Amino acid sequence: MLDLALASAHHILIFGIFGVLFAEFIVVRPGLSNAAARRIATMDAWYGALAGAVIVIGFCRAIFAAKGWDYYSHNGFFWAKIADFALIGLLSVPPTIAFIRWRKSEVAPDDAAIRLARRYIHIEVALFVLLPIFAAAMARGYGEF
Repeated sequence: MLDLALASAHHILIFGIFGVLFAEFIVVRPGLSNAAARRIATMDAWYGALAGAVIVIGFCRAIFAAKGWDYYSHNGFFWAKIADFALIGLLSVPPTIAFIRWRKSEVAPDDAAIRLARRYIHIEVALFVLLPIFAAAMARGYGEF
């Protein structure tokens, strides 16, 4: 039952992160109002909270669930998935810093700042596509070393 609960929580959290990231992808566009910029900062806080929860639940799943740490720690696709998630997290830092600045500002962000944040979000979305590919390969035993 623990395995099912952790797997379910992990998947729901991943879908949540993707939902927030895709919302940012849609909303962060040139011409963004100051009020919208403040809402984006709130959305981005959820993005961070969900990412933290995915890490905690994911490692709990890898350690305590059915397959156990030996299975995951000796799988290249597991480490590729971790590296991809970490890279997505690092790429989310510049937009997060911009969103915090925008929230504190009295004026709407300029189009150049929006385009820069949007570029990072585009890369994050592209890298996010790799996560389920790595997960599927890992779950089927590919990548064992």
